[in-house]
Amino acid sequence: MISTVPLAIDLDGTLSRTDTMWETLLCLLASRPWLVFALILAIPRGRAGFKAWLARHQGIDPGSLIYNDDVLALAHQARADGRPVLLVTGADQSIADSVAGHFDFFSEAWGSDGHTNLTRNHKTAALIARFGVGGYDYIGDSTADLPVWHAAQQAILVAPSATLLARARAQKPDIVVLGQRPAASVRARLIARALRPHQWAKNFLIFVPALAGHHTDRATLLACTLAFFAFSLLASSVYVLNDLLDLPHDRLHATKKNRPFASGALKLSAAPAMIAATFGGGLTLSLALPLRFCAILLVYYVATLAYSLRLKRLMVWDVITLAGLYTLRIFAGAAAIGGVVSPWLLVFSLFLFYCLAIVKRQTELTHYARAGKTEHISGRGYLAEDLAMLRAMAAASGYMAVLVLALYMNSTEVVALYRHPLALWALCPILLFWISRVLMLAHRGEMNDDPVVFALRDRGSLLVGAASICVIIAGLL
Repeated sequence: MISTVPLAIDLDGTLSRTDTMWETLLCLLASRPWLVFALILAIPRGRAGFKAWLARHQGIDPGSLIYNDDVLALAHQARADGRPVLLVTGADQSIADSVAGHFDFFSEAWGSDGHTNLTRNHKTAALIARFGVGGYDYIGDSTADLPVWHAAQQAILVAPSATLLARARAQKPDIVVLGQRPAASVRARLIARALRPHQWAKNFLIFVPALAGHHTDRATLLACTLAFFAFSLLASSVYVLNDLLDLPHDRLHATKKNRPFASGALKLSAAPAMIAATFGGGLTLSLALPLRFCAILLVYYVATLAYSLRLKRLMVWDVITLAGLYTLRIFAGAAAIGGVVSPWLLVFSLFLFYCLAIVKRQTELTHYARAGKTEHISGRGYLAEDLAMLRAMAAASGYMAVLVLALYMNSTEVVALYRHPLALWALCPILLFWISRVLMLAHRGEMNDDPVVFALRDRGSLLVGAASICVIIAGLL
C-alpha cells in the first residue's frame, strides 16, 4: 500500500550537502566585504533575525548548491506516489522559497520568518499543528532534528554520526538511514586536501636568498626552515578562506569543483577551526624569527586577503599581485636570516614570476576557451579573446628574466661569489629552454593550473633544475 503521509525534508545538510546560511554569508563577504560591520551589528537580532538580514542583503543561487542524490530520489518517488512533499528548514523563508522553486516536487516551503527560527521544537510544533503527531515523515541530519523525528511517523536520517544514530534509535527504533558518514580517516584526508600542502612547495623560495649568498650554516638553514613552515601554515589558512569565498566560481570550474568545500564533501562549519589553527600556528612560529620577517608575513597575509576578496577578479591586477606574492617569499627568506635582497635577484624574480603568473591565468583561459565559452571567465577579469595578449605578455616577461640573468653574469657580484664565473653563462640557455617549454605547454593547454607546482612535478623541469645545480657547482669549484 502506497503511503499518502506528507514527506517533510530539511534543507541544510540534508537536501543540500552544504549550509545555506554559510553560503549566503560567504557570498556577501566575497561580493561586498564592506558590509562586514553591518553584518556584525545584525548578530544581536537573534538567529532568525540574522538570517533574515542576511537573506535581504544577499540572495543565493539554488543552482549553485550541491544536492544529496539519495534525498532527491526519495523526494521524486514521494511526489510520484502522490504524497505532499514539503521543504521545512531553519533557513530564511526567502531561501526556502528559492530552493523549493528550483525543483518540481515541492508543494510547500516553510522557513524562518525573521522572528522564529524554524528548528528543533519550533519545527516540531509547526509540523504537529499541521499534520498531528505521527502525521508526517521527516528527513533530517542533525541533533536539532531529534524532536522532529520523535513526533514523526517515519524518521529518515542522512549520514548520521554513531552518537546521533544511537540517540535517534533510542526514541524510534524503525528509522531509515540514507548514506554513511565519512570515516575519521576520510575526513582527515579531506582537511589535508583543503589545506593544500602541495602548494607549500612555492615556499621553498624562502631558501633562495640564503643559497644565493652561499649561507649554508646550521643557524641559517634552521631560520629558513622555521620561516618555511610559518609561511606554509599561514598560506594554508588563506587557501581555506579563498576556497570559501570562491565557492560558486569553483563549482563551475572543470577541476576546482572537486575541492572538498566546493564539492560538499567537507562541511563549511569545519573551516573556522582550520583557519584559526593554521593562522595561529604560522604566527607562533614567526615569533622565533626577526621582527622584519613577522612584518613581511603579515603583509603577505593582507595581500593574499586582498587578492581573494577583490584583486583576483581584476584584469592585470591579479597577475601583478601573484608575482608580488612570489617575490615576497624571497624578501621573507632574506628577512629570516637578517639579510637583504640584491637588486639583481629582485628584478629577475619580478620578471620571472610575472611570466609564471600570466601562464597560470593563460592556462585557465585556454581551458575555458576550448569549452566554447566566450564570456568573462567565472571569477576572473578576462575574456577568451584575451588569450593572444596574455601569451605575448608571458613571453615578453619570461625572456626579460633571461636578459636580466645574462646582465647579472657581467656584474661584480658574480666575480666575488664564484671562482669560475664564466661557467655560469650556461644558465642562460638553460633558462631560455625552460621558459620556452613552459610557454609552449601553456599554449597547448598541457600546463598545470599553477606553473610553480608543475615545475616541481614535471620531469623536464626537474632535469633543468639538476642541470642548473651542476652549472652552479662548476662555477664554485
